Amino acid sequence: MARTINFNPGPATLPLPALERAQRELLDIEGSGMSIIEHSHRGKIFEAIHNEALELTRELLAVPKGYSVLFLQGGASQQFAVVPMNLLKPGQSADFLVTGVWAKSALKEAKIVGTARAAATTEVDGKFVRVPKQSELELDPNAAYVHITTNNTIFGTQWHTLPDVGRVPLIADMSSDIMWRPLDVAKFGLIYAGAQKNLGPSGLVVVIVKDELVDAGRSDIPTIFQYRTHRDTNSLYHTPPTFSIYLYRNVLLEMKRAGGLGAVEKLNRAKAELLYQAIDARPDLYRAPVEKASRSTMNIVFNLPTEELEKEFLKSAEQAGMVGLKGHRSVGGVRVSIYNAAPIAWVESLVAFMAEFKRTT
Repeated sequence: MARTINFNPGPATLPLPALERAQRELLDIEGSGMSIIEHSHRGKIFEAIHNEALELTRELLAVPKGYSVLFLQGGASQQFAVVPMNLLKPGQSADFLVTGVWAKSALKEAKIVGTARAAATTEVDGKFVRVPKQSELELDPNAAYVHITTNNTIFGTQWHTLPDVGRVPLIADMSSDIMWRPLDVAKFGLIYAGAQKNLGPSGLVVVIVKDELVDAGRSDIPTIFQYRTHRDTNSLYHTPPTFSIYLYRNVLLEMKRAGGLGAVEKLNRAKAELLYQAIDARPDLYRAPVEKASRSTMNIVFNLPTEELEKEFLKSAEQAGMVGLKGHRSVGGVRVSIYNAAPIAWVESLVAFMAEFKRTT
């Protein structure tokens, strides 16, 4: 079967070996006569997979002692509310660095739970073309936490240097760039990420949280939403998304076999550099609106001179076997999502297509 060149922004492409293993084991895993989907989450077979997935997360990200890894449900959007429910106490305020649609959504949800404010925003006329400079941050030194969205899928911006927030816990939504490179987890109080872009299928949210924050978190919220509930039960308080965790485990094994996050970063940077060079080399036809220092390595956006040309480009690209290139409905244009599992050969094919499109346009 020929694999489609899949640039979808999420759910996104996954490593082929991880999918092939799932295919082999779908009906019968480890000679049990049952699919992993049918196994009890309390049984030995799933328990081993579950624990391996937790340990691979800790290993690949070098998660230090004093942090817990949680597997949750509800998507990153649910975490927009769950984070302040746990960490934002009465009388406290939280700071948000607003760099895109999802950062705005996180702030909106926090305001429902408690007091929250934008400590910086780079929005101009409804668009974002960069992340803020350190000098632009108006941080509250007494804030409960500072929240950032590390990569912005819609506008194609990314934090390449973390903001200095002093002693205030830094909370990060990393849904679209987690594990794209090695990470110093100790710089964060909490990280959360929907799995469906870099890590696995939809249905799973990975949370990495400092135990001190969990212990100090509110206990007057529903049990299911308390981080301590899931930490203290090894993320097995209720039935977890077992198949999503299984496939997440498969993906992390492939990352490890590929050489870990250092090797993943090298490939990701090569893909992004190749595509940005192709865009910048033809400014009469392709234009990247994002300032260079803020350009994303995961979601590369660009425009053509007219909407008609963009429609023609997208139609021709799909005819050439490339899908998922249409920009978000709120901004239009072209968006190329080149998450971890996207092979560099796909980017090379797109670059060749772009050159041919220019030649024939």
